[in-house]
Amino acid sequence: MTEGATMNWIDAAAEQDVPDGGALAVSLQGIPVVLVRDGDQIFALHDQCTHGLARLSDGFVENGCIECPLHQGRFDLATGEPRSPPVRRAVKTYQVWRHGGRVEVGLISVSE
Repeated sequence: MTEGATMNWIDAAAEQDVPDGGALAVSLQGIPVVLVRDGDQIFALHDQCTHGLARLSDGFVENGCIECPLHQGRFDLATGEPRSPPVRRAVKTYQVWRHGGRVEVGLISVSE
């Protein structure tokens, strides 16, 4: 984190609402986020493909990746890195904290 930045943990959803092998779209302080469960892990990524104007939450989850429904480009769930064309730029990922059956997502805010 950069100097002057703080992590804001935002309650995003109940763990049970994030389907295994699927995605849940949420809006956190106006930011579109997709929560994805892959086995025991839950990931949070920006819910817009870097290649086109498509919501990743409408995509397919498989083998540690989420596939954009528009052109089938795939992103790594843990890093946001592109895993297949036509995507070339990573999608933003967010930190996830699970406790008490809830999922919180870390959003960084920068103080001026």
